[in-house]
Amino acid sequence: MPAPYFSLPPTDRVRSPRTGWTRAHWEALADRQLDALVPYATPGFAQYRLPGRASWSGVVSDGLEGFARTFLLASFRIAGAGGGDGPDAAAVSHLIERYTEGLTTGTDRDSGEAWPELTDCSQQMVEAASIAVALHETRPWIWDRLDVRVQERVVEWFSGFVGGRTWDNNWRLFQVVSEQFLASVGAPYSQSDIDGGLDRIEDWYVGDGWYTDGDGRNFDYYIGWALHLYPLLWSRIAGEDPDTGRTKVYRERLGQFLATYPQFFGGDGAPVHQGRSLTYRFAATAPVWMGALADCTPLAPGLTRRLASGAARHFVERGVPDERGLLPLGWYDTFLPATQAYSGPASPYWASKGFAGLLLPADHPVWTERELPLPVEESAQYTALPAPGWLLHGTPHDGIVRLINHGSDHNPLEGPAEDDPHYAKLAYSTAAAPESAPHAWARTVDNHLALLAPDGTPSRRRRIHPLTCEGRRASSRHDAQLPGSDEEFPIESTSVLHGPWELRVHRVRAAAGLTVREGGHAVADAVRPQGELGPGWALTRTESGLTSAVVALYGWDEETGIAREVEANAFGPHSATPYLRAAHHPGGTSVHVTLVALTRDVVHPRALRESVNCTVEEDGAVRITFPDGDTVTA
Repeated sequence: MPAPYFSLPPTDRVRSPRTGWTRAHWEALADRQLDALVPYATPGFAQYRLPGRASWSGVVSDGLEGFARTFLLASFRIAGAGGGDGPDAAAVSHLIERYTEGLTTGTDRDSGEAWPELTDCSQQMVEAASIAVALHETRPWIWDRLDVRVQERVVEWFSGFVGGRTWDNNWRLFQVVSEQFLASVGAPYSQSDIDGGLDRIEDWYVGDGWYTDGDGRNFDYYIGWALHLYPLLWSRIAGEDPDTGRTKVYRERLGQFLATYPQFFGGDGAPVHQGRSLTYRFAATAPVWMGALADCTPLAPGLTRRLASGAARHFVERGVPDERGLLPLGWYDTFLPATQAYSGPASPYWASKGFAGLLLPADHPVWTERELPLPVEESAQYTALPAPGWLLHGTPHDGIVRLINHGSDHNPLEGPAEDDPHYAKLAYSTAAAPESAPHAWARTVDNHLALLAPDGTPSRRRRIHPLTCEGRRASSRHDAQLPGSDEEFPIESTSVLHGPWELRVHRVRAAAGLTVREGGHAVADAVRPQGELGPGWALTRTESGLTSAVVALYGWDEETGIAREVEANAFGPHSATPYLRAAHHPGGTSVHVTLVALTRDVVHPRALRESVNCTVEEDGAVRITFPDGDTVTA
């Protein structure tokens, strides 16, 4: 593993036997990122205009984003250091001065660096929420010391929220926390705006600690770093009693959510690579820290720190932040297909949310107790999450966690639907990413069951209809549609977890003559992955030994293949996906059964195919018997 691009404190293998990290490592990581911003600041520090692709909101909005999101990081660093009373007083004092000057300049309409006004559904609404939280957390050191005229200008800027309209998803909460900040400083605000936003998220609560991000089946990390985080940040600003009112409800829900959240993290600290805005990286740890801050977490203090430090260390060891100290647009290196059009050069600094643990005092048990292992480090994990329609599958010998997706599609409940590589796949993992570049997505092979048109164009998995999710199995249905055709072909898919494998059973209704194809996980590396093919099986392997394999158990031809791509995957420039085919569909309904593996083990697909018995009974049941005698029925 390459060394980080900056110096870190010595590791502590007594207190932190898994990661070696302590609070000092988090402070050093925060300081490196904050120091690296200075060359990109405008003269009055109101904007940080970072290098990289601009967002669709323009350079001035992107500059505000640079200020707001890094101010959030600075606020956690300032408040966590008590405003600079300790040995790092000089560094913290400099941050206070820098961001105070930025507030002064950014709200001055004549400064030449003024922030764009808050208008309905503008990107500024997102950034204002970060500024509101940061001002609250640093109130004794920044807000209370601001010149009255500057305070008035800040209030005037925030007042654009009052009575304003936001997008009807997690954006409702940006208005909530910003107007609650106005209320906390005695400025005009709308209580109906605050209540309306908090009431609206009740419509999206689906149980077991899970929300959907707006109407539809929108499940991803926004549930943790937005829909759980902001309501409790609102509570901190409002000062509501934690055991009453809305705060009590939010604490209970976050506790439920966190009960299974550690299952999303691999033994190497990596979060499962699924959903949008993955360039926020460390932000995936935000709900874990909030659970400790709000005293509602079911996780032991040592597990909280192990999870969060493991995730941060995972990225640091892979070159994040980069040699400039910046967070590039991507997962590890710059990789724009893992971003969205709204992502600008400073967007990755929503990672600041992952530093909320600095608000906990240095003597808090989260910082002092001995690290505990993640679930995947202790035993094989099989976790059913019926609300999002997911199975989580972790294997301790290689530390890989896989997410089997039968419920999240990021589409409205009705009307036109699209597919997205970060939502439409049958599976995701901590060790592999989907092929998400446009040229690869047009051919979409990995973790996809497709009908192929005569020219090879694949059908899409757009709107997913969950059917079951319990124990070690989940199922769903989607209607496959070929480009240029109005005809829809229903495909019902079931996943069953057994040992380190996923078994997929598909019932496909298709027109005669079409080809059915199924791909496994895409593996990526700096060099071209190896590939092996045999009758009814295909395998790809990286230099580090990560292997993806598919084995035909029923309904497939002997012909197999490997789809290779370049610059299509967030995990490396060279990627490859093994796949199976069944040509010349007879028409009507067919059954296809596949064994799918993503592992660091040595895989012998020929032996698996010969030793695993699969039969389809007259009653429609599919029975798979393994060499040890275990039988799985789907």
